[in-house]
Amino acid sequence: MLEANDILSDEGLSRAQKIAKLEELLSEARGLQRAATEGGMDPDDGVTRNLRDIELALDQLNAAKPETGAATL
Repeated sequence: MLEANDILSDEGLSRAQKIAKLEELLSEARGLQRAATEGGMDPDDGVTRNLRDIELALDQLNAAKPETGAATL
């Protein structure tokens, strides 16, 4: 799985492409977190850290903030 820092450091991608890829990662990470919550998976498996890394990367690119909260999981 790609990491947020890999996308940020990819000089072959434009800012818009980086944001799009990070938003995809964010969606996948939220899906994994939702599955962990509903399926009894280990909550300390790094999903929360990945979500935070992706959100920080989006902040660095000054991307529009996605909605957060329980309803977006």
